[in-house]
Amino acid sequence: MFKENMFNNKEKIIFHIDVNSAYLSWTAVKLLQYGDESVIDIREIPSVIGGSEENRHGIILAASIPAKKYGIKTGEPIYSARLKCRDLVVYPPDYNWYVKASNALYELLCEYSHNIQRYSIDECFMDCSHFKENYKRMAMKIKMRINEELGFKVNIGISTNKLLAKMAGDFKPKDCIHTLFKEEMAEKMWALPVEELFMVGRASAAKLYKFNINTIGELAKTDLKFLISKLHSHGKLIYEYANGIDNSEVRKSNYLEVKGIGNSTTIAYDVETMEQALKVLLSLTESVAKRLRENNSLCSLVAISVKTNQFDYYSHQKPLVSCTDSTIAIFEGVKAAFKEVWRGEKIRQLGVRVTKLTSNEYCQQTLFDFEKNEKERKLDKTLDALRNKYGKNSVIRSTFLHSGVKPLDGGTGSDQYYPMMSSLL
Repeated sequence: MFKENMFNNKEKIIFHIDVNSAYLSWTAVKLLQYGDESVIDIREIPSVIGGSEENRHGIILAASIPAKKYGIKTGEPIYSARLKCRDLVVYPPDYNWYVKASNALYELLCEYSHNIQRYSIDECFMDCSHFKENYKRMAMKIKMRINEELGFKVNIGISTNKLLAKMAGDFKPKDCIHTLFKEEMAEKMWALPVEELFMVGRASAAKLYKFNINTIGELAKTDLKFLISKLHSHGKLIYEYANGIDNSEVRKSNYLEVKGIGNSTTIAYDVETMEQALKVLLSLTESVAKRLRENNSLCSLVAISVKTNQFDYYSHQKPLVSCTDSTIAIFEGVKAAFKEVWRGEKIRQLGVRVTKLTSNEYCQQTLFDFEKNEKERKLDKTLDALRNKYGKNSVIRSTFLHSGVKPLDGGTGSDQYYPMMSSLL
């Protein structure tokens, strides 16, 4: 049920749209659209999205509601999930399809607002202040259109700022519209465990519990000076959030606002040489750089991760000379980072991640690099177009021929977008 609210002229109406079980829902839509009449909706059976068990990629990325009833959780090995549910069905992720689904959602939302901030691949903020008189009806209309036209369900959180709208969007039950106005905070938010507050992670929650601060309401009533003395600037931030204070604007953005884009793969055999490792890293870099360009973003920092056959894990990062979306430029940084950190052990898993992202609308280049960068950009654009049209294996680098390394397209490892979680600002 909705509650009527009176707004002053300065208050805004902000919608937070969050796709329910995005990866699983989008996979279900794809199967229903392109499968035959015998295809069932995988959201209605015990199913998960996960990597290839045969190639040692057995981690769950998303689970259906029926699967969750068996205690199956995101991040656990598929092997342990099968022990909980013998009939579990596993589907591989398709990140190119997920980007298309995310773009379709954004395009639909653009019909209702000119000020939309893409917060992550499955979340958007919308300034809907122009719907103050009928915001409830418009929210229901948007939700129904997404379900009918795009085939998946969303939560819509509504408030006068982004923080409270996001908190409302995370409320249960799913597939619903929730409000969280300031006069509703005591009833709907303050009784929640403190870790339910945005920006309170495990470490912060553990510290707050030591101070006997167990709920969001208790945090909201804690002395601010005490929080700052214990948690510094983060203490001030979460105090303000607990009290519903957030003055950040909905920043108009037509590209996915993500903290980083990464891809990792567990290799079917142990990698023992530098040459083998670099080929795997190049394949990972190609898939990451392709999605970076699809996201209309540039990166200025690359990171590699290594897991040995003894399950030791380490990583290393390397800043780039300038912001770029070039596969070649990114791989140069990846190669340098790997050479600096690899200890010569046998490798079970490799990962590549790019961070410090900016929009590609504005890109400063030196005069000397301009010609080379333009050639690389045209090459990347051509390769992307060919692979999108004819498949990921339609064009491959000669270094992969007879190497045993297959070009990746974002579906073989724990490939994912990393949502912007540093703050709402």
